[in-house]
Amino acid sequence: MNTLDSVLLVDDDNINNYLNARLIKKLRITDNVKISLNGAEALKYLSSENKGGNCPSLIFLDINMPVMNGFEFLDQFRKEKLCASDPVIIMLTTSTNDKDVEIIKKDASVAGFINKPLTEDKLKGILDKHFSYQ
Repeated sequence: MNTLDSVLLVDDDNINNYLNARLIKKLRITDNVKISLNGAEALKYLSSENKGGNCPSLIFLDINMPVMNGFEFLDQFRKEKLCASDPVIIMLTTSTNDKDVEIIKKDASVAGFINKPLTEDKLKGILDKHFSYQ
């Protein structure tokens, strides 16, 4: 079975992070799940701890977070060009704001938008679509 190098969860909700990491490990997608509690923490991880530009294969990004929200993270991530290759970025959020959805649809760096909670079916759909996961 193919596995991803790593997955980054960017969400301020510890329970969601715990459940999502557990689901990812249960499905044996990767053994390397990193968690950041906001966009600033994620950028710090990507720039300092992730030397060499080896970014996670997949990033799940919440919209509404303290310190730096998902949209601010995306703007800074694009400006800093921290990755040698583009990770698949999926917005995983509870936001139903039409404005948020429109912004996401127009953002070429975002591969998809799904509502929480992350489920096995949603995760398998992402893997099939973006990674030809078998």
